[in-house]
Order: sequence, then C-alpha cells, then structure tokens
Amino acid sequence: MRLATIRSGEIESTHDVSVVATDTTGRVIAAWGDAELTFFYRSAIKPFQATATIEAGVDLSAEQLAVTCSSHAGYPIHRALVQSILDDAGLSGDDLQCPPLWPRDSQAKDLLVAAGYRQPQPIFNNCSGKHSGWLAACAVQGWPIGSHLDPDHPIQQRILPLIKEVTGVNTEPIGVDGCGAPTPRGNLTGLARAFGILSTESRFAAPALAMQRFPALISSNNLNEGRFAAWWGGPVKGGAEGVIAAGRHGIGLAAKSHEGDVDKAISGMLEGIRRLGLLSTVAESALVDVARVPVLGGGRQVGTIEPVKS
Repeated sequence: MRLATIRSGEIESTHDVSVVATDTTGRVIAAWGDAELTFFYRSAIKPFQATATIEAGVDLSAEQLAVTCSSHAGYPIHRALVQSILDDAGLSGDDLQCPPLWPRDSQAKDLLVAAGYRQPQPIFNNCSGKHSGWLAACAVQGWPIGSHLDPDHPIQQRILPLIKEVTGVNTEPIGVDGCGAPTPRGNLTGLARAFGILSTESRFAAPALAMQRFPALISSNNLNEGRFAAWWGGPVKGGAEGVIAAGRHGIGLAAKSHEGDVDKAISGMLEGIRRLGLLSTVAESALVDVARVPVLGGGRQVGTIEPVKS
C-alpha cells in the first residue's frame, strides 16, 4: 500500500506500508504490500510477554496487567501502576534495568518538568511496565533479578517459544530491543496471526480484555495508537520502527511502515480495515485525522498523508 504526503493539493512524497489480515491459522484474508515482510517485533508482542508474567504466578489487577502490556506515555497513572507492581514484589525502580527516558508523550514530560524533575528515570521509560511484570515473576518464582533481560533467563525462555507458537514463524535471530530486552524477529503474517489468536483464545483472555478496556493505559489518548485502540474493540499494540497490530473476533491485522513511522502504519492499517468493512462509520468519523494524518503549513492544515487510490 502506498501513502502520499499531499501539500497544497500536490503530492510531495510517497511512503510504503505493508498491511495483512489473517485468521488464527495464518491464512491470509487480504494483503497490501509484502505480507512476508520481516522485522523485529519490538513492543508489538508485549501482550504475549505479559502472558508469561501471569503464567509465572504473578497476581495483577486488570489495570496492572494493562500497563505490563503497554508502551505507556509516562503519565502519573502509568508510573503509579508500575510502582505498585514493584512495591508488591518488594522491588524498586532501580531494578528495572531499562534505560532512563523521558515520556514519549510530550504533555506527560511537561508535567514532570513542572513537578521539578530535571533528569529522565527508568520508570518513565515506556517499557517499564513490561519490566516490572517480569521482575514480579522473578520474585514469585525465586529467579535471579539482575539477569532478567538475558535470553537464557527463565522468564525469557518462557516467552521465546510462546512467540514462535502464536506467530507460527521462527523467531531467530533474536535482537536486542531499545529497552534491553530480547526481541524476536518474524514477519507480518505471523504477527497478524498472533493477534487473531490473542483476540480469541482463552489463554490470552486476561491481557486481551485488559488492553481492550484500558487503551489509555496501553498508550495515551494523545497518541494515534491510543486513539485507534479506543475505537477498535479489541487488543491493539504498536511497536518501534513503525509496527502496529490489532485483533478482533479471530481476525488479526498487522502493518509495518517501511520507513519506520508508526502513524503512517496506523493510517495504512485503517485503510485496510476500511476496505474490509471492519470499522463503523462512527469510528471512521472519529478517527478521520488518524487515518488521514494532517500536514501543516504555517501552523494550519494544508494537506494530509493518505493512501494513494489504486
């Protein structure tokens, strides 16, 4: 699928996005672009990483589970939920081992600066929820705390086979995510299959429902991922370098921006969803500026990024 940046009525540049929809067996229902495009899954697989957390015996509230699935925006509610998981496990932010970052939502960062923070902290990192869940699993199981990001650690050894199982794709080579965690490599069809499974199988019911109920905990109401998730009616999760995946009623969808821009990936996915008739007209209206990303000039909208008609 090709998107175009249209400024003042003229095409300024074009952007490739691959989009695929599958059922839970991996059978391709529809595809635009390269359905077998390979990439590191990055944060798109967090609901399955969180599944390993709860299967290790960690008792989480629905809100805590949502934040372990999240790439959160760093608002007080996100940080409080991460801290509550650490507190319940008798651990602290010093144990997270994710790099200190400012929140990815600029308004959340402004709140922290206004509150007197001058340096980023690991708990602000959008992956701190995932790490806190893993640390809680280590506390429950008596596993080593300091090496929980090692691919050979027991928590990671539960995750990697699970990702291969739900995607149906070999997960190697294993890369290193931005937060330092192992990240499997696979393809677009495999990720779509996994989200179809996420939306239907009882094993994943808890994370899927938490994601559906609390999209603002998974991302932010200010970000396109969170806005899309609020209207979708099923689990939605983005990943770094322009990945987005969604599932509902056994249909999984995945999109990858070839240039690594998640908003363009969401735009491409929404166009695929529109063509498949999977989004209500009310939702389409609410998401018009997510599906057609505004292009600004002089502080006002002078165009859009939108799919090229074919």
